[in-house]
Order: sequence, then structure tokens, then C-alpha cells
Amino acid sequence: MAGYKLKTNRAAKKRFRITKNGKVLRAGAKTRHILEKKSPKQKRRLGGTHVLKDCDMGRIRQLMPYGE
Repeated sequence: MAGYKLKTNRAAKKRFRITKNGKVLRAGAKTRHILEKKSPKQKRRLGGTHVLKDCDMGRIRQLMPYGE
């Protein structure tokens, strides 16, 4: 008999992406609103994707067992 399939957490799948090397990418925070007072340099730095820290990596790997 085959083992049970694990479900992927849908909220995590929408927020994170796993690279081929196993790193987890996330979107930058503080870029949704109140952007007038932030400098262009700060907005550039916050934009784009960032690599997740190692201490949070295990938690996201549990939510996304198949690396989707």
C-alpha cells in the first residue's frame, strides 16, 4: 500500500517560491502603501524578491513538502 500524500499549504504556495537549489524566495515587505515618504533608493531596495533566512526555512519546507 502506498503512503499518504501530503497537502501543500495554499497560502504558502502563493507567497513563497522554491528555487532549484532549495532556497526559498519571498517578496519584499513595506512596498504596498505609504510610498510617498520613502525615497526612490529605499523603494528600489525593498522591491523584488529576497532569500528567506535559514531559521524560517524549515517552517516553509513543512508547508510546501513537494517544493511547488
